Amino acid sequence: MYEPIRTKSVHSQADDAPFPHRSREEALDMQLAAHLAALLAVTDELGLDGEDDRIAGQVARLRGTPPVRHASLSDAPRPALHRRAHALAGRALVVAASRADTAAAILAAERMDAHTAALASPAPLVEAA
Repeated sequence: MYEPIRTKSVHSQADDAPFPHRSREEALDMQLAAHLAALLAVTDELGLDGEDDRIAGQVARLRGTPPVRHASLSDAPRPALHRRAHALAGRALVVAASRADTAAAILAAERMDAHTAALASPAPLVEAA
């Protein structure tokens, strides 16, 4: 009654593919390391000494190598940098929570709080040169 299938299905298993696959945890590790590395770049630009070493330590733990440090400045205003850092820390927190990485989640939450406080504090007066 029905004709048998003569060709190979296009819906074959992904395991048959000739390229390496990453596990969900490996993909989340890479994503978390990327968010933290971006946060590190903004932290370096803001000149927040001490916090940059903690972030770099987490990136090194996730990647297995120390991160490349940010060397150039964007000349963005400090409030914009704090907003960017807050957003990056939030993204890192979401990924860290997803992969149950307590150390990275605590670090990201602390950085979010610090940048929120920096945005809420009155802006320092600019000295005339």
